Amino acid sequence: MCKEKSSISFGMGLIAGVVGGIIGGILCAPCPGSETRAKVKNTVCDLAEKYSPEVEEAKKQALESIDLLKYNLEKQYKKFGNMLKSKKLRRAKELESTSDYDLN
Repeated sequence: MCKEKSSISFGMGLIAGVVGGIIGGILCAPCPGSETRAKVKNTVCDLAEKYSPEVEEAKKQALESIDLLKYNLEKQYKKFGNMLKSKKLRRAKELESTSDYDLN
């Protein structure tokens, strides 16, 4: 689990570094805006094409993790609900057995 968190942190840091580098490059570019926009567009398209399988795999893993988390939360919610019901039933039985009145 620790390695997974470390890998995720490294990946997020890498992405942040790339985005920061791109923004810094755009801000310090000596080219006119139209050339810069064309270069950025080409670069983004190339990166999207190149890393599309990795992005899709990361998306798939994220969705699987979310589904697993939802399943575990639902299971805990049901468990908690059942616990409350059993406590209520137990309390009702206690009250019923200790009642002072007789129906006969």
